Amino acid sequence: MKDLPSIPRYEVLRNRRTILKNPLPFHHHYFQKYGDTFRINLGRRNDWVFTRNAESIRHILQKNHKSYGKSSFQTKELAKYIGHGLLTSNGEFWRVHRRMIQPAFHRKKLEGLLGTMYNAITTELNRVQVNSEQDIFPLMGDLAFQVVAKSLFSADNIRDRMQRLKEITITNQKMLIKEMRMPYLNWWFHLNGDIRRHLRLSAEARHLINGIVQERLDSNEKKNDLLDMLLDARYEDGTHMPRQQLIDEVMVLFTAGHETTANALSFTSMLLARHPKIQQRLYREVKDIDFEKGNNIHALAQLPYTQQCIEESMRLYPPVYFMDRVSLAEDTLEGHVFKKGTVWLMSIYELHRHVDFWENPDQFVPERFAPDDKKDFSGHYFPFGAGPRMCVGNNFAMYEMLMTIAFLVKKYRLSTTKKIKVHPLISLKPKEADIKFIVRT
Repeated sequence: MKDLPSIPRYEVLRNRRTILKNPLPFHHHYFQKYGDTFRINLGRRNDWVFTRNAESIRHILQKNHKSYGKSSFQTKELAKYIGHGLLTSNGEFWRVHRRMIQPAFHRKKLEGLLGTMYNAITTELNRVQVNSEQDIFPLMGDLAFQVVAKSLFSADNIRDRMQRLKEITITNQKMLIKEMRMPYLNWWFHLNGDIRRHLRLSAEARHLINGIVQERLDSNEKKNDLLDMLLDARYEDGTHMPRQQLIDEVMVLFTAGHETTANALSFTSMLLARHPKIQQRLYREVKDIDFEKGNNIHALAQLPYTQQCIEESMRLYPPVYFMDRVSLAEDTLEGHVFKKGTVWLMSIYELHRHVDFWENPDQFVPERFAPDDKKDFSGHYFPFGAGPRMCVGNNFAMYEMLMTIAFLVKKYRLSTTKKIKVHPLISLKPKEADIKFIVRT
């Protein structure tokens, strides 16, 4: 591994302000300079390795996944704010809870939630400000949050609590980003009370969720929503999930479920606004689609080009733009031996724009995801991850995005004068995503 090109610690410190603001140019510069894999010398006991090598990423996520676990960034740093759910756990604990939760997101189970999802989508999109530019990201953030909230809780009296939960999620994420990109200041974050204050916010969020769960239990009602599915889940010995674990899983669903979808919807909308010919082709597909009739699965099946646009958007701007793993044992990749404890940072953003795999990689070309060609990308396209830890809610997210984009383009013509800008935090967010909505006649 020592033969790998290495970025010295002083180079990281010298670029610390740039990295804090947006690390993607820093990553790209060194991928161009050193190739698909390099390491960073931070002067710690463990080595940090960056890669956009497709074979290495498949090896880590799929072929030899048992030899890799989530890093302490997720299992400790992120977990202290959102708990130990699927996103932040490892090993047997993760496997047990994955088996419990997976059935709730089966396609057949989700069919019963499509009406709830569609109602939440239309309620939010009817708030669009027409004939003037509007930043679409807050709109899509509200939409995705309400879809998760309604699908989880099926309640109309929790909007204020959900808004507070959203505020806490955003605030804690900003703190976590500072901890992640400036680890040399963690001593100061503890000393000045920043971490303590954000942990109190996390406790407030858990209290809000616990109150909603208790209201459901007290009501003795069955709503066949995601909360009911989680409450009905059983361990192999027949026991229920403990309350604190249930809250952890709900926290993860809110954090991961709404934010990544909001990002993908915002980027897709911006790309359509910047490509009127593609938008017009999509409009021809959706103009006669009617989700009001109730046969939503049939309607979704009529949207292949809409799905291609979403998939191409997630190639260019993957919400999960990097993934991390830590080696649990010594392993050999790319002809190099990597020791136990090596921290891997896999750049999905760079992989999705790699010239070895994508023709015109920086261009928005939904046609590349036509059904006959999609199989060609399976080894280097990971918008929802890969292997056993692939996103459990990928079908949920795709249904939500298909309905949202179909409704949006059917009702409005989208245009923009802005270039697409990114704001990488825990996930890849858009910045200054202003779109003008014109009602179609």
